Amino acid sequence: MSVSSRYRRAWEGFWAEAPEERGAVFWDAEPALTAARHLALFEPHLADPGLPLVDLGCGNGTQTRYFADRFPRVVGADLAAAALDHARRADPAGQATYRQLDAADKAEVETLHAELGDANVYVRGVLHQCADDDRQPLADGLAALLGTRGRALLVEPSQAAKSVLMGLAQGPAGPPAKVAPVFRHGLTPGEAADSAVSEHLRAAGLAVLAGGELPLVTTEHGPDGTRIELPALWLVAGAA
Repeated sequence: MSVSSRYRRAWEGFWAEAPEERGAVFWDAEPALTAARHLALFEPHLADPGLPLVDLGCGNGTQTRYFADRFPRVVGADLAAAALDHARRADPAGQATYRQLDAADKAEVETLHAELGDANVYVRGVLHQCADDDRQPLADGLAALLGTRGRALLVEPSQAAKSVLMGLAQGPAGPPAKVAPVFRHGLTPGEAADSAVSEHLRAAGLAVLAGGELPLVTTEHGPDGTRIELPALWLVAGAA
């Protein structure tokens, strides 16, 4: 199975229009506020920090480049070729490598695992955007990338994030500039139930090793100048 063509088109359209400048994308906050905080949660649970790290759903590669300074080999993987174009342009030194990947496609995932071996995987805000039918195949693909030694850190906006986003979209002035493209391209946020992430992981044969709550920091600010943070959940998983 692979993700729907509508979903693929939506992401290609989003990234084709996305500006190049740092911080122009809603969720593309600086790594000190995102990947660094997540890595502090992830590192204690890594069975083998020397494994390759896959940044699954890497987008324009901001967090990928952060990880590339901290892991021996880092691969930024994304469904959208347009996202990877951004990532490669932002990484002229080639700190990481980048690869188009449909993580719900069993054959594509198995090919990458054959090349890398077991890997650690970072997943930020991917499952909640997927169509219902795509979530379990994506969790299965994640399990295949991990193998027996890898660990995954997933950070997903919680159900409560949807009301925050809808509140922004329905404000008197309409959605903020960085939020509007998300809705314009049909990237429906916050549709996964809070329990769904762990359920999909367990159905894929993974064990949830740790978890908790940590706000997902964005690049957008409210009318009072306060940075917008989305309620989010994090989970660490590995082979059961």
